[in-house]
Amino acid sequence: MKYLTTIGLETHVQLKTATKMFCSCSLKFGEEPNTNICPVCLGYPGALPLANREAIKLTVLSGLMLGCTINKHSTFDRKNYFYPDMAKDYQITQNTHPLCLGGGVTIQTPNGPKLIRINHIHLEEDAAKINHYGQFSGVDYNRGGTPLMEIVSEPDLSSQDEAMAYLQALKQILVYTGVSDCNLEEGNMRSDVNVSIRPEGQTTLGTKVEIKNMNTFKGIYAAATYEIARQTYALTHGKVLVQETRRWDPDANETQSMRSKENAHDYRYFPEPDLVPIALSDEQIAEWRSSLPELPSARRIRMMEEYGIPEYDAGVLADARENADFFEATARLCDKQLGKIVSNWFMVEVMRLLSETGKAIGACALTPAALAELVTLADQRVINGPTAKELLPELFEKGGMPKTLVEARGLGQVSDTTALEAFVQQAIASNPKSVEDYKAGKKAAAGYFVGQVMKLSKGKADPKLVGELVARALEQ
Repeated sequence: MKYLTTIGLETHVQLKTATKMFCSCSLKFGEEPNTNICPVCLGYPGALPLANREAIKLTVLSGLMLGCTINKHSTFDRKNYFYPDMAKDYQITQNTHPLCLGGGVTIQTPNGPKLIRINHIHLEEDAAKINHYGQFSGVDYNRGGTPLMEIVSEPDLSSQDEAMAYLQALKQILVYTGVSDCNLEEGNMRSDVNVSIRPEGQTTLGTKVEIKNMNTFKGIYAAATYEIARQTYALTHGKVLVQETRRWDPDANETQSMRSKENAHDYRYFPEPDLVPIALSDEQIAEWRSSLPELPSARRIRMMEEYGIPEYDAGVLADARENADFFEATARLCDKQLGKIVSNWFMVEVMRLLSETGKAIGACALTPAALAELVTLADQRVINGPTAKELLPELFEKGGMPKTLVEARGLGQVSDTTALEAFVQQAIASNPKSVEDYKAGKKAAAGYFVGQVMKLSKGKADPKLVGELVARALEQ
């Protein structure tokens, strides 16, 4: 019997704010345990929370980017549970009136684009972090109270590959918007993975199993793969699946049962009495909407049309917002027909320097104006390609403008035919054996003479013109 897979994701994203959700404690990563804490985030009696306005704004921005409807009247609730990572024994979250409703993320599948719907996005505080040390465990409350946005998808994903595509697209959109770094290693983005299977032809979903708190894409893929196989084996052999929460053990490469799945009534949700409702006006939402960047998918299409670059180039450039911004700023300073050339320079030469130095484009000294001038000088044959490539690392590291460097160092390309012909004759006269090789049919010898002329001109000759002169001289 064939079984169909259904996956839904609950993705928790730490928002990029300076302070916690309901207090003024710092959110600097990597501090000594339990140093960024206060009576509010520790839940001391009498300490009252105050909602972080920036966290609300970032959640609304995320919802707008994802096509959600923004709830102008939103409230906080208490989710009650007893666990060491929650000092108050309850979590302030949103249950009945979340900030964002609906929306979705479009992914690419072998069968074409597919919309993965979003049920809602709500805002809450993160729990503390429990560290295990062999014989004992410790709780670090520095993370407790971090603004946490939870994006709940509908069960629209039908495979682990679609889950990866959704998460990668979601991460790109959130990073583009600037709401989170989505750094999985720092725990900025974590997902609960809900997996169920059902026989083909059955319309009702199968028994849902939740895999809790996955913080790597590789782990999510492996856990979903294992869980699909486990559930398929169980149903094939007549076993009954139970709704439960499981954990992923990467060492054993398997999911393991933690507890039976809680329902909403188990948490005894009730309205948070210490926080007033969030009231958003149409004017406020419109103002925030006006600050949104272009969606990465829309930007790829536009860059292909505007700059005449292929789909692959547009995909690479649009992958990181600051790279795309730099490319577009450069291309707009060049002649329109140079879009593909600018793309090549950025993707090959600039990205190589970024990789070698470990820098982001915003941290290097190269400016769009300098790169545009360098590309233009090479295109107009004021300098040749090798000279341009030699100048780029200096511009990247120290800044400046290429035209100034070219003039100061006399790096202008030699295109004077009389001067180049003299170099060609000198090279031919000095290498009679290579001339014989060429005349004997070894046409590659022509490349040797081009190299010799480039040396004689100290790298400043026009390679294309040199090639033409060498070919002409050797045929005489």
